[in-house]
Amino acid sequence: MSKNKKQASREGLTIQFIPYSEISGLNSTERIKKLLQIILKNKVIVIQGRLRAEEETRLIEDTMVMVGTVKGFKGIELAVISPNPNEMGFMTKVKHGIASALVGDTESLTIIGPAAIIKDMKRDPSKLEVMMNRN
Repeated sequence: MSKNKKQASREGLTIQFIPYSEISGLNSTERIKKLLQIILKNKVIVIQGRLRAEEETRLIEDTMVMVGTVKGFKGIELAVISPNPNEMGFMTKVKHGIASALVGDTESLTIIGPAAIIKDMKRDPSKLEVMMNRN
């Protein structure tokens, strides 16, 4: 067994939770940089809330550029689970819209991890399943 495999098996899996308050004051570039630094340490990130669509796109684009240039990096897996607006009443939708506009989308959960660790993510309306690779 190579030194890297031995080291990886001793380290185990690290999941880092990032509360929305930790990224809410960052601009898009700073958010993406922060997330990439964590991902490159082979950690899975769980974010309270979600990135803006353009931030998700940029994160994916940046990681695709890194594939092949950063040793051992195979990309990322990203999934978001959010409350279903179709199941909300009118007033709940209004409250949710106002709260999202004021403080951001904190009701969603975003999971991002290195493709070398996350084998697959399956989402249905009520749950998110994350399958991990075994080292």
